[in-house]
Amino acid sequence: MAFLNYHHLRYFWAVAREGNLTRAAEKMHLSQSALSVQLRKLEEHLGHQLFERENRKLVLTEVGRIVLDHAETIFKTGDELQSLLKSGQASNRQVLRVGSVATLSRNFQFDFLKPLMGRTDLELVIRSGSLREMLAQLDAHTLDLVLSNLPVPRDAENLWHSHLLARQRVSLVKKPVKGEKPFRFPEDLKTVPIVLPSLQSDIRADFDLILEQAEIRPLILAEVDDMAMLRLLARETPGVTLVPPVVVQDELRSGVLVECCKIHDLQESFYAITQSRRFPNPLVAQLIQQVKGEV
Repeated sequence: MAFLNYHHLRYFWAVAREGNLTRAAEKMHLSQSALSVQLRKLEEHLGHQLFERENRKLVLTEVGRIVLDHAETIFKTGDELQSLLKSGQASNRQVLRVGSVATLSRNFQFDFLKPLMGRTDLELVIRSGSLREMLAQLDAHTLDLVLSNLPVPRDAENLWHSHLLARQRVSLVKKPVKGEKPFRFPEDLKTVPIVLPSLQSDIRADFDLILEQAEIRPLILAEVDDMAMLRLLARETPGVTLVPPVVVQDELRSGVLVECCKIHDLQESFYAITQSRRFPNPLVAQLIQQVKGEV
């Protein structure tokens, strides 16, 4: 196999960063046609298409994303070489890009990623948003996996894999009050106010069904789609909060909150969502298998 032409790689890197052939050509002081020829030569050398056109914009293919990662590593290594010769220090690091839905427990995210914490050879990139936003980034190869509390349907067009990582029970928690009578579920929810996850939550739908069957209309203080906010409200509001204990594990340990009722019919599931790829990030499989082994 012929040696890789690093000039071609630099041209590709410029186009990938700009997302536009004309702007990249201007920055590289080349004609658009000349730059296009250089890109074509790189694709022929690698044997893969690196870009697709979407609405007049160049979008990286899966292979293109991999080539970009390596190109950035190569150019970063060149910068580190110069830095090493000047300061005597350099590093070489892998990258793992993780997306997380906003409704997911931050404590669970931390526990999941904990095996990677402290690794000096790894750069961990974490993004948050709606499940739709995270899946779009996964599809665009800008994320390696997505953490979610809901599985994603798999079909011929979207080859998602929803890896079940854990199932955890759900409880009602509250601030401790001395001398208070034991909480009776669901009867006490006729008078005790409650903070709930939003209607988009899987556990909320099941909880509403339990109360409906018991003919109880709860006094809802707040509905929250962010677990970090749910945790804060549990600490500050009167009444009870419906939440997986992992979300408030620090407050339960310190006694700031107490678990007043375990709801045995409710469980929250946690998934790692990946996509079928020819060149997956090897760190993803390692992490998922490690976490599954601990469940």
